[in-house]
Amino acid sequence: MLYNNYEQGVFILHENPEWIVPFAEAFEKAGVAFNEILLTQGSIDLDSPPPQGVFWSRLSASSHTRGNIYSKDYGRAVLTWLESYGRRVVNGSNVLELEVSKVRQYLALNKAGFRTPKTIAVFGKENLLEYAKEVGTPFITKHNQGGKGLGVRLFENLTEFRGYIESSEFELPIDGITLLQEYIRAKEFFITRLEFIGGKFYYAVRVDTSNGAFELCPADACDIERSKALPELAGGACEIDRADKFSLRTDIDSDTPLVQTLEQFLQAHRIEVAGVEFIESFDGEIVVYDINTNTNYNGNVESSLRKQGRKAAADRIVEFLHQALHNTQKER
Repeated sequence: MLYNNYEQGVFILHENPEWIVPFAEAFEKAGVAFNEILLTQGSIDLDSPPPQGVFWSRLSASSHTRGNIYSKDYGRAVLTWLESYGRRVVNGSNVLELEVSKVRQYLALNKAGFRTPKTIAVFGKENLLEYAKEVGTPFITKHNQGGKGLGVRLFENLTEFRGYIESSEFELPIDGITLLQEYIRAKEFFITRLEFIGGKFYYAVRVDTSNGAFELCPADACDIERSKALPELAGGACEIDRADKFSLRTDIDSDTPLVQTLEQFLQAHRIEVAGVEFIESFDGEIVVYDINTNTNYNGNVESSLRKQGRKAAADRIVEFLHQALHNTQKER
């Protein structure tokens, strides 16, 4: 497919059709058409302009786990092409670079004054044990190009870690960078995910972590993936647990100081759609540890909002993109 040949409109750039389903339903409900640019193949003619419209990038740091190892590079090429012609891009090329590098995320957050976990980025495998001594125990590992909880494990001691890195279970990250990170002891067994649309706070979700899991993707498609990987978790009991795992936090709103400072941060980095995760430590510190610019929304939370007569986040996304398209058409 030559992307130059698309008609004008709203475009979603992505590589995982399973994550588009809730948005497709919201577009259909609103009577708004959209196009998909599936970044697993295709082409662009550099001498021809892109179609007119609004382009929403949903490129994911975990694309390589679905066999789409080059999607982020295809995305870099397409986003550069779009931006060179002045197209309206939501979460552009600078945001993609934050999505695929937690090193970039932490440095940006630190510079803005947020508390993040103490982290050492280790290149390759050879010196992992040596640098783990500097972090102290307990600590966790994670992949620099992560998503889906890639490489996230808790280690209570160095002997346990040595056994892991010498075993067949060890997986070198796709970019070769492993993060060794202090383990933040939570005040209570949950983390909070703040959702932003158009750079503005939309809602907060409480995610139960009492089972010790680190894979906190809220999308229903992620739960299907987990069930395939761990069949014993499938079934009625799992559905009940999942319904309780994600819930709205009504005590957080647009006037919450953390929300306001994060809005300023997102604006400074031109991030328009994102989920930002934080934890309150046992000592009462607010620790921000993840910016997900390919944010997904939990089906149970979205349904509860619609039952209350409120717009779900997917509905607000459609409204935001449709308004952005209208604005670009007025400007032409």
